[in-house]
Amino acid sequence: MNSRMMKVVVVCVVLPMLVSRVAVAGSGQSARQSSEAPTTVNAKDHGAAGNGQADDTQALQRALNVAEKAGPVCCLPAGHYRINGSLIVPPGVTLCGASGGVPHSEHPIGTVLLAYGGKGKADGEPLVTLKPNAVIRNLVIHYPEQTLPEVVAYPWTIRGDGELCQVLDITITNPYQALDFGTRWNELHLIRNVFACPLKTGVFIDQCTDIGRVENVHFNPNFWTRMALKPGFPGGDIKAYLEKNLIGFKIGKTDWEFMSNCFVIFPKVGFHFDDFGHGPGNAVVTQSGSDICPVAVQVDRTQGHAGVQFVNGQFMSTIIVGPDNRGPVKLANCGFWGVPETAEQIIKHGPSSLVLNGCHFTGWDAAKKGVPCIRADGGRIVVSGCEFMDAGKKAVLLEKGLKAATISTCLLRGEDAIQNDSDANVQVGLNTTQ
Repeated sequence: MNSRMMKVVVVCVVLPMLVSRVAVAGSGQSARQSSEAPTTVNAKDHGAAGNGQADDTQALQRALNVAEKAGPVCCLPAGHYRINGSLIVPPGVTLCGASGGVPHSEHPIGTVLLAYGGKGKADGEPLVTLKPNAVIRNLVIHYPEQTLPEVVAYPWTIRGDGELCQVLDITITNPYQALDFGTRWNELHLIRNVFACPLKTGVFIDQCTDIGRVENVHFNPNFWTRMALKPGFPGGDIKAYLEKNLIGFKIGKTDWEFMSNCFVIFPKVGFHFDDFGHGPGNAVVTQSGSDICPVAVQVDRTQGHAGVQFVNGQFMSTIIVGPDNRGPVKLANCGFWGVPETAEQIIKHGPSSLVLNGCHFTGWDAAKKGVPCIRADGGRIVVSGCEFMDAGKKAVLLEKGLKAATISTCLLRGEDAIQNDSDANVQVGLNTTQ
């Protein structure tokens, strides 16, 4: 009994000593970390007013230039910063707003950049240019003089110019052109947690020679129509304008683009893949969608050896593979719904291959004119494990020009759901028709 009591007493005595030592060690470590922490440059210490009235362009640029040597973080405290010109974020510098996460324009209590520069000049200098390894994060950008339906052209909001540029946790209310990662050479870009209502182009990717990443990018009119910034939304049919003008994700030359959780609603074209002057690219797109629009995905050109892949996508529209595409197009576990204007949900032209696996389709041929869900007149097509949910409608139409097709293990609704008018090598089997 005494021996056990002795052990308990020893433990009670020793533990405070250990805790004390840990606390001292932790205190010393914190002190070392504090002394080694990067310096934060406060933009207000360099003349930025943040009152929404004074032009803060020069003051912010001074602070950014100081941060290149004494930073690398340039902090913009909560406030509204009027920008009549444009800003360049130097290499390795972070331009950081006051929000701890993604700010919403409905609650603009943190840092807001008010963009006035470049009005009427689509090809002017971007509002913000990121030099290599530069970062912009945690703020709202708003164009107070943007109107509707007489939309005004503006330069790009943010441009990446070099390697490992990053756009993180940003809301842009009403940009004409939002994110430009194509006009300048770039690679390893990271675009994450961006919310906006772009009016012409959401994201442009080109000249990327090494893996780019686009994650959780959401284009929706609500970030303009529901905002609390002044002046408020001018009114008008924003949906009609976007469906005639907006390209959500414009993707050219990129040697692997990994995109996840990306979404656009009401665009003219949701995702557009083409050669925009520097060659085609390739991409893997997961958990992404294009909603309520004329064309969800337009594949005009992709790299012949890699192409584009969509996994777990959702499309309320049509996917078109153009006559000049050479790269494979693959869709797995994707869902398709129709809008009143929807005819076919897949249109396949050209010499490339199209593979559809585990997808489901409903709502095609909304006008009931007898058009198929899938129309193919070129290249090769594989349809496997897909479900066509509408009864009494044609599922697949194979036309002249097709090279080969395999349609197997699909769930159909009707005996005449597949029609072959081609001269291709076509294999059909193990489908159910009830």
